[in-house]
Amino acid sequence: MPRLPDYLKRPIIDTEKTKTVRKILKSKCLNTVCDGARCPNKSECYSRNTATFLIMGNVCTRNCRYCNISPARPEPLDKEEPGHIAEAVKELGLKYAVITSVTRDDLPDGGAEHFSRCVEEIRKISEAKIEILTPDFKGKREALDIIIQAKPDVFNHNIETVKSIFKTARPQGDYDRSIEVLRYVRENSSIITKSGLMIGLGETVEEIEETLLDLRQAGVDIITIGQYIRPSKEHLEVAKYYTLEEYEDLKELARKIGFKNYQIAPLVRSSYQAKLSYEESLK
Repeated sequence: MPRLPDYLKRPIIDTEKTKTVRKILKSKCLNTVCDGARCPNKSECYSRNTATFLIMGNVCTRNCRYCNISPARPEPLDKEEPGHIAEAVKELGLKYAVITSVTRDDLPDGGAEHFSRCVEEIRKISEAKIEILTPDFKGKREALDIIIQAKPDVFNHNIETVKSIFKTARPQGDYDRSIEVLRYVRENSSIITKSGLMIGLGETVEEIEETLLDLRQAGVDIITIGQYIRPSKEHLEVAKYYTLEEYEDLKELARKIGFKNYQIAPLVRSSYQAKLSYEESLK
């Protein structure tokens, strides 16, 4: 496996702010994707007094080969979780909250109603803008309609990788279904849509371009592109670490395709600089 470049290394930061975030999350019995997925930006985000909330448990009904969240039989939903999420948003003083989840194929609606309740509870006690990053809900329109009716400020569903690698990386997912999920939300609401792509799994630049074209044609407003970093030896290997110059080329490619709003850099993840991307979209 190629050696990890220096620009992908992040120091561990522990300050009073990061301790405060951890304390609040622990007191509410909440999970974050920051910890669950071993995000390299965790310390930076915690130091800014924010985190991406992970709802519906910390184990997943799917076994994506790039993800650090473990597959297992999930526990029943915590009915108090939406209220606890809202309390944490208020106590952290967030102006922009990002909520994601594990995949819950065991639930009839895939957890759509639980997402909706989180949005509802936050809006009862906070004026924070809300971005939700959801699974594909098996493409069920009934579940997507619940999400649309909840009216989050941003709907995010990650395509994750190019079509040729999709089944290897996400064996229980479907590339075309994910594109249609994004298209359905965009065509049936005024909600800003967003998707993310990780690179370094063996895709070509031509395949990246094809994926960006598919996302743009589906009406996606915001894209994120960042380097795949292998969580452990049990996960997919890294085929390539893109150079900083190649990331600049990808920015130009995104502009050429028609994206006006993007976050493209080695350590970019789905919710990185999410508030900034939302504000730029409003312009």
